[in-house]
Amino acid sequence: MTATTPTPQLQAVLSARRRWTVLAVCCLSMFLVGLDTTIVNVGLPEIGRGLGIGTLGLAWTVDAYTLVLAGLLITSGALADRFGRRRVFRTGLVVFGAASLVCALAPSAGVLVAARAAQGVGASMLSPVALAIVVNAMPDPRERARAIGIWASVFGLSMAVGPVTGGALVAALGWRSLFWVNVPVVLAALLLTALFVPESRAPRAQRLDLPGQALLTVVIGVSVGVLIEGPRIGWTSAPALGAYAVTVAAAVAFVRVESRRPEPLMDPGLYRSAAFTGAVLGAVAVFVALNVTLLLTTFYLQHARGWTPPAAGLATLPMALGATVCAPLSGRLVGRGGPWLPLVLAGGFLTAGGLCLVGLDQDTGVPLLLLAYALIGTGFGFANAPITNTAVSGLPPARAGVAGAITSTARQFGAALGIAIAGGLVAGAGPEGLARASRPGWFLVAGCGLVLLVVAHASRREKRVRPRLP
Repeated sequence: MTATTPTPQLQAVLSARRRWTVLAVCCLSMFLVGLDTTIVNVGLPEIGRGLGIGTLGLAWTVDAYTLVLAGLLITSGALADRFGRRRVFRTGLVVFGAASLVCALAPSAGVLVAARAAQGVGASMLSPVALAIVVNAMPDPRERARAIGIWASVFGLSMAVGPVTGGALVAALGWRSLFWVNVPVVLAALLLTALFVPESRAPRAQRLDLPGQALLTVVIGVSVGVLIEGPRIGWTSAPALGAYAVTVAAAVAFVRVESRRPEPLMDPGLYRSAAFTGAVLGAVAVFVALNVTLLLTTFYLQHARGWTPPAAGLATLPMALGATVCAPLSGRLVGRGGPWLPLVLAGGFLTAGGLCLVGLDQDTGVPLLLLAYALIGTGFGFANAPITNTAVSGLPPARAGVAGAITSTARQFGAALGIAIAGGLVAGAGPEGLARASRPGWFLVAGCGLVLLVVAHASRREKRVRPRLP
């Protein structure tokens, strides 16, 4: 996705009156995307009972959304460049809203999973377009860092409050209300987009890369799919070994195809920038940590300890508060002194939060649980602004859009990966053994924090290398 070059008149309008309003509209769309990534988690036990779905099927209920979203983000951004960002943005809202209605009315597990995938299609048309609008509407680096801090705060809030909101909705109205709630938000976003977001497109849109898109979809889908199904089919079974081979072959083919295309879906030259590569790895790590935390917490509190959905949702409130308070602070720190300090704080808090629960058992005290969730939420809040800002600032302005799309893809891939890993850890575990089965997941959360510390170190030694431009 390339950066839009608005007309001088449009730029003046955005600078004088509408850039913060446009940011607010874009944040609303990101709130919708982020909320739907996590709001379903706390309702999974009720969905399972209502539709007769086991643990692995429930993992697909969540990952059908994140997998499709991750696989289509970059292509949706290219379509927006070609056909108009507002047009694609509004199309995404309509698709997302319609799919939400189908989810709410789903009579079976198969229909629900298919509708969740359709939600992912709609969501893929929202986040890369909205981020590109924000980046181009905020030309001043410090102002852009503050805007990205707000963006990250809203996105972090949506991800973190999902379980709290979901618990309340499930208790009051049943699990189908998790999807009905999207409808008024979609209608409001459609109205605000029509009123405030101007139409724009790139002066020279990137050509669609269908081979690259197909190979990327195979890599993401098969790699996460085998993690979900591994406990059922066996990690060394013939289907699993075949899936490993397909993933490796598709990944190698993807790199070869992309390195030879004049306008690739994902330019390998971008990864010559150590800062950009670190941002992508950091995005994967932080969303693996968040989604492992949310899924393990849901099953542990509701299955192992017998808590109600509202109580389980409220237990994650310290996570939501930490993310909400620290994300805008992180944006200000990035604007003043760069990404190093926020990344160090993010890595430190995530590592500490994960280590708090590596000895989790049936009777772990509630204060320790709440402390761990607060530390993890704080780490998540500090992480998003420096990761996004590093990705879009460490490259030429013409590559800001594709940088944002790739980091968004990395986030959603991390989310899908975290859900698959967490689901695999607890698949088949009874209430008595669930705490012990989840312990490797908390080591993984701590490890993701260490990855962010490495990324922070790399950001301090940043040497910007300009990748080739199409």
